[in-house]
Amino acid sequence: MRLRPVGEDSLLVDLDTPEEAQAWHARILDRCGRGTPAPVRDIVPGDRTVLLYKVTDVRALEAELRGWSVPLSAAGSGPLIEIPVHYDGADLGAVAGLWGVTEDEVARIHSGTEHRVAFCGFSPGFAYMLGLGERYQVPRRSAPRTSVPAGSVALAGPYTGVYPRASPGGWQLIGTTPVRLWDLEREPAALLTPGTRVRFVPQEAAPTQAATPEDPSAAATRRRTA
Repeated sequence: MRLRPVGEDSLLVDLDTPEEAQAWHARILDRCGRGTPAPVRDIVPGDRTVLLYKVTDVRALEAELRGWSVPLSAAGSGPLIEIPVHYDGADLGAVAGLWGVTEDEVARIHSGTEHRVAFCGFSPGFAYMLGLGERYQVPRRSAPRTSVPAGSVALAGPYTGVYPRASPGGWQLIGTTPVRLWDLEREPAALLTPGTRVRFVPQEAAPTQAATPEDPSAAATRRRTA
């Protein structure tokens, strides 16, 4: 763990892995919720960083953080959202080949994993989710697509993501969901936020959870805490 000052009143926690960044983000949120460490205006997780923005006492915070030991299990227990998905992505066969399994096994492995939102970025509502582990990491496509359909469930590196809207993209597409990831009529507009736990539910396995055309977010609105 490395601490880097940012301007006069912010601090960047620089970690070695996305899993470490996720654990530190959860621990900092928990401690701030209990009144320690020094007050921070905003906490912004990244791929391998956590930015503490507008800290009232940077030196005191830095001294406190240097004494912390944060295990990976500190990622905590956020709300759980289930997202229906049909495993029909254009790159499903390619991912199966990289994993050395069948396409059905890709669906089983991916839907059998509890994912957790590490951070958000790229476009409004796009969440980077960890969970599959190093064994199932896949590279980005060598030739990105000029347009990926909204609702595409995709993999790249250690992450799973769902494209909130049609946009260019180089991730490996393994499925689709009708759920709206970004909806300005909803509060909050982003369905997935850092710390949220996510399970992808194959539509064939849970037809009652499938979203309808009239309410494409219905199947993902069920939240519960551990």
